[in-house]
Amino acid sequence: MIRSTTRPDHSPAPHAARIAVVGAGPGGLVAARILQRRGLEVTVYDSDPGPDSRDQGGSLDLRVEDGQRALAEAGLLDRFFELARPEGQQMRQLDPFDGHVVVDLVPEPDEREKPEIDRAQLRTLLLDSVEDGTVRWGHRLDAVSTTSPGARTRTLRFTNGSTAECDLVVGADGAFSRVRRAVSEAEPHYTGVLFLEAWFDDVTRRHPWLDELVGGGAASSGDGRRGMFAQRSSGGHVRTYVMLGEPEDWLTRHGLTAGDTDGVRAALLNHFAGWHESLTRMLTDNDGPFVPRPVYALPVDHRWTHSGSLTLLGDAAHLMPPVGVGVNLAMLDACELAQALADHDTLDAAVRAYEATMWPRSAEMSALVGGMATDLLDGAAPPVEVTQHA
Repeated sequence: MIRSTTRPDHSPAPHAARIAVVGAGPGGLVAARILQRRGLEVTVYDSDPGPDSRDQGGSLDLRVEDGQRALAEAGLLDRFFELARPEGQQMRQLDPFDGHVVVDLVPEPDEREKPEIDRAQLRTLLLDSVEDGTVRWGHRLDAVSTTSPGARTRTLRFTNGSTAECDLVVGADGAFSRVRRAVSEAEPHYTGVLFLEAWFDDVTRRHPWLDELVGGGAASSGDGRRGMFAQRSSGGHVRTYVMLGEPEDWLTRHGLTAGDTDGVRAALLNHFAGWHESLTRMLTDNDGPFVPRPVYALPVDHRWTHSGSLTLLGDAAHLMPPVGVGVNLAMLDACELAQALADHDTLDAAVRAYEATMWPRSAEMSALVGGMATDLLDGAAPPVEVTQHA
């Protein structure tokens, strides 16, 4: 096992440090992959019992300037294009009251600006790229502590009773990050938009009307107060999202629970009265229940006191509405942090350089998209990554 060594300023050298990443999502795994390619050791801790223990969500796009840039640095861009769906970039906007197509953006056959890939496929691609044993499954973080006031080392305490000592903790553990609590009092706030997710399987055979509606990619509709979004995944699946500009406890206020599919369906049909039948079928024909997903965000200029032994990336650092930037920024954060760790002499210098770039970038993007949660209800700005996992 590598033991920590320090420079004169007492900050360990990254190549001799114990680096722990909390969270095996795209950001955490990109960081691990690039660190290993650059000769650094890293351990990833994740709360899931295993890689296939829960649904990973629907489809997302990876953009040239961030998501694809990170995959290129990870040496995985060619493999990504083997899995990606360029046709998934098609975006339709539908009139909510007559169902007509208002806008239909069809990508060129060789368009590579932001092709779609299933979240599960991306995760598998990244998991297969890191060394065996890198990810420690079944490690739900309870808290991060220091050995003594002013100490640089950190102790990770997990709910399974185990602990891990490390020189750098990277919080890549999502919207409700436990790592974030060690450096920030910021908590995600509800944006005023509630999503209800549903699924449709084998759409070509069982739901041909939806197969036609979404085309190769996605379709959206909204009237400013209510919205719907349908997005194709691979394997004949489509996920739909009913979007409501309502209180977070909308279901409870209607005397409903998420498990009462018939009750939720009836309430939604009443709520969407007047919408065209081609769209309200998304409320009546889904395979399974509706899953509530309130949309949260962190304060626009979220920062924390710099520490050379702990930092954050992705949603843990800058949770934003689901308008297509979250995973891309998480992967870019991971790429730049890993590069900084490989290129600097101390952890402190590397983390400082990373945060100096990440903080202003995320603040600028948060300000740009901060009001777009409610814009989703207009139907003109379809979301492409809507699952804000804890």
